[in-house]
Amino acid sequence: MPNIPVAAVPGHTGVQSKEELRRNILEVTLDNVVRNLIGAPAEATEEAEPGARDIVFRGGFDEVNRYFYDNELSDGLPIVPPTRERVEAFLKHTGRSPDEVLGILLPDNRAASVWSIAVNGVMAGCRPEYMPVLVALVEAMADPYYGVEHSGNTPGGETLIVLNGPIIKALGFNYTQGVMRDGILPNTSVGRFWRLYLRNVAGFLPHKNDKATFGNTWRVVVAENEDVVRELGWEPLSADMGYTAGDDTVTISRMTGGNHISSISGSTPEEMMPYLADAVVRQYSWQIMFTVGQGMGTLRPLVLLGPIIARTIASWGWSKEQLKRYLFDHARMPAHEYERILRDWTVKPTWNLEEEVRLGRVPKVFFESGDPDRMVPLVWEPDDYMIVVTGDPARNSAYVFAHNGVLGYPVTKKIDTPRPAAKTRSSQKKGEHVAAS
Repeated sequence: MPNIPVAAVPGHTGVQSKEELRRNILEVTLDNVVRNLIGAPAEATEEAEPGARDIVFRGGFDEVNRYFYDNELSDGLPIVPPTRERVEAFLKHTGRSPDEVLGILLPDNRAASVWSIAVNGVMAGCRPEYMPVLVALVEAMADPYYGVEHSGNTPGGETLIVLNGPIIKALGFNYTQGVMRDGILPNTSVGRFWRLYLRNVAGFLPHKNDKATFGNTWRVVVAENEDVVRELGWEPLSADMGYTAGDDTVTISRMTGGNHISSISGSTPEEMMPYLADAVVRQYSWQIMFTVGQGMGTLRPLVLLGPIIARTIASWGWSKEQLKRYLFDHARMPAHEYERILRDWTVKPTWNLEEEVRLGRVPKVFFESGDPDRMVPLVWEPDDYMIVVTGDPARNSAYVFAHNGVLGYPVTKKIDTPRPAAKTRSSQKKGEHVAAS
């Protein structure tokens, strides 16, 4: 509805007194409401988009980049011109038809086609052999459980991609030191692809559909160290998410922030785990509304464990399930603080965990006694914690992420084994930069 009339309230209602809010509505907003109701809206206009194989621009590298930037098709960094020849090179690494649609992405209701995946993969600097990973990522993006429509919401949470399976080594993804640092081509370019696709296909543009207050930048792909996982007898994240260990998968989840936990000391799990439990709790404030408020059981904290930490914990016979159980039992906050945050930070006049338990809306663990100082968990059950072993194998550190709940719920998709695609004809001249849509 490009021509929908809007009557705005000046300022932000959350920081206005009742008197100021009343004055703004009666003296400013109301007149605009009346004006919009009795007047004809502006004529709606819709810009026609080019077809999938239309040539939208011809020129050299600098000219192509200027065109893409001026038309809000790039992230501000130089893009690789998506010539027809380059796009078709990507299509050779998937058995999917270029015209296959994997879903319709909000907010722009644009079709997520295999062709558009290849185009944005080229632009992001990916290599053609990454195409199966990109296809799986867009399948995850289009999954309604993930909630792509919330990608431009206020907190500006960014999606973290976790990669599992033999494809990590096959494509050269980094899964050791500096795993979240840019500079390794597959991790970096695939992470950049995600943000480009959100811009160019879903339609999240700064100052438009992307309404993040401060925002953040795209994250590089985090690959799990499955060598260490197998050594410990643990399951990788892919298995925790319903697939089989050894499957090539991508898992996406939107995070509102994170913190590096340095120098976790101790030679036993009992000495180490308090560091982790404390770190998890410190990441959360308003997000607990996804546990017993707006999201009702959709909070999924993520902990990246350095291999040396994971090895020490496992050496005492701890399974990953025991690790999750410890976090569930010990990463807690007082009930009165829980209710205060829900009441004050989510602007809900009253909040009572006892009432929510009595009505059957939340598990009984949230009201086991009337003691206001009783400790209540951050999540509904131990399996709500996500654990990934990765990072520098020589450092005793971890990284804890705060999750955006139902507004970016974890979704895992299997990566299809690459199959040869049918050959397509190209009319591009050698050396000519032709930007395909």
